[in-house]
Amino acid sequence: MTDAAAAAAAAGTTANTARALAVPAIPLSIAISLLHNPLAVSACLSYLAYYLTSRFIPLVAPVFLRHGRAGKDLLKPDAPLRAESMGLIAGIVYLATMFVFIPVPFVSFFRSSAGLVTEKEGFPAFPHDSLGQYLSGLLSLFSMLFLGFVDDVVDIRWRVKIWMPLIASIPLLMVYFVTYNGTHMVVPVALRAFVGAKIVDLGVFYYIYLGCLAIFSTNAINIIAGVNGVEAAQSIVIAAAIALNDALQILTTDLSTTHESHLTSLYFLLPLIGVSAGFLKHNWYPAKVFGGDTYVYFAGMTFAVVGVLGRFTKTVLLFMIPQMFNFLYSCPQLFGFVECPRHRMPKYNPKTNLIEPSTVPLQHTKPLGLLMLRLLELLGLLRVTRRDPTTGRMLECNNLTLINLVLVVGGPTTEAGCAARVAAVQAVCCAVGFAVRYGLAYLWY
Repeated sequence: MTDAAAAAAAAGTTANTARALAVPAIPLSIAISLLHNPLAVSACLSYLAYYLTSRFIPLVAPVFLRHGRAGKDLLKPDAPLRAESMGLIAGIVYLATMFVFIPVPFVSFFRSSAGLVTEKEGFPAFPHDSLGQYLSGLLSLFSMLFLGFVDDVVDIRWRVKIWMPLIASIPLLMVYFVTYNGTHMVVPVALRAFVGAKIVDLGVFYYIYLGCLAIFSTNAINIIAGVNGVEAAQSIVIAAAIALNDALQILTTDLSTTHESHLTSLYFLLPLIGVSAGFLKHNWYPAKVFGGDTYVYFAGMTFAVVGVLGRFTKTVLLFMIPQMFNFLYSCPQLFGFVECPRHRMPKYNPKTNLIEPSTVPLQHTKPLGLLMLRLLELLGLLRVTRRDPTTGRMLECNNLTLINLVLVVGGPTTEAGCAARVAAVQAVCCAVGFAVRYGLAYLWY
């Protein structure tokens, strides 16, 4: 190589390095200059989280492949191997971003020379409760990220791993007990005549409800999966809907406690949107990597954390209507009334290069299970693909998942088209959630 060529190559390398450093440097410098505005800092760090996630995943994926952390992309003609558990990268970047952000909301309580401002000096006392809530949320998320990666590695049985979110939520519930301990719930108007009160104290049952929310949120994302991009897409839509609700509450409320709780929610959600977008860049069709249970557990637990800390768990559930429907729709299979194969993802048709609803044989289904399926068929929520020509008994039908139902209703499509349909259903249901929350709430409460 000539001196001129070497110099040109060195110059090109330097330019590429400078461009690579400039992207994260810009939001970081803006964040530093906006330290008096924690929300603006969180937004800048969230963009940085997107950038780092999108850059780190291609670097780490070959390492995971070499160590056997890979899975087959079953909806492709040749079922190629893809690096799995990339949710670990997204989760690590998320936690690192949140750790860096820890002091930012509390900058006003520090002095450059005197340290922590105390109430005795004529200033507000340091909000230890807010710091405790923030750290408990991070601890629950870290626990779920770790347990999700363990599940990816050793494939924990369902009857065991379904309880893992409850264990991970214990720090969150303990801090909730110490700081809020609000266990009252407003009774819907239609039930007040039977209950005899407008507000009831649920006591320990409220904490059972919060624990169930953690279990549901974590597993709800997990069972709408199996198609490139669908896990991250639904998580982004849900997070964006909750973030929009937070913004509306911040702009319209006069209560400082409500304002602070929704700000805290935004601090957790904006980085989640950032890392999920960075992950989706590599997980969208045709996927180069998979998130694994690591991603879905950590993303689902984030929704539980913001709901508990923000004290708007019912609103969070409103934005998870597809997940609640999917759970109810799947119950006949999940609880053994209908045969439940290990994988219920759609099937790939090599002749059309499209994906179609997967099916389950019903030869061993008991009468109660068949009755449930008959009811779903009457409601237009089931396609029976094979019957006994003599008796008319169902012999085969589609698997009971939202993804398969989308394919039953809309017909076969590409994998990217299926993920887009699910994301569209999620967005429409979030819009319905907003309509119920802000337009129809007076009818209920």
